[in-house]
Amino acid sequence: MASHCLFCKIAAGEIPSTRVYSDDELYAFRDINPGAPQHILLIPRKHILSVATLEEDDSALMGRLMLRARKIAEQEGIAEDGFRCVFNTGVDGGQTVHHIHLHILAGRHLSWPPG
Repeated sequence: MASHCLFCKIAAGEIPSTRVYSDDELYAFRDINPGAPQHILLIPRKHILSVATLEEDDSALMGRLMLRARKIAEQEGIAEDGFRCVFNTGVDGGQTVHHIHLHILAGRHLSWPPG
């Protein structure tokens, strides 16, 4: 855990969140400023800054993260109608918390391009 990281603190239970899923490697919670009716953030407990800093050793963890996203969509009842998975990477990519996180967005028609 990075002691200064907001998402590490959330995953550790030091900052309250509305948990959706939790295991030894992953943590999912509802976004406090949702961009869609359903907006869940899925993070690895391992502190990784962004997609740009992923290493080969992270491939299995990230594969499990993507599979968990599908299971969360099923659990939340959004898999059938559709959902969007987004990684914002770096400042120009819109990343505001520097701990890799997957946005799971659903509950309305999501247009393209997003912004």
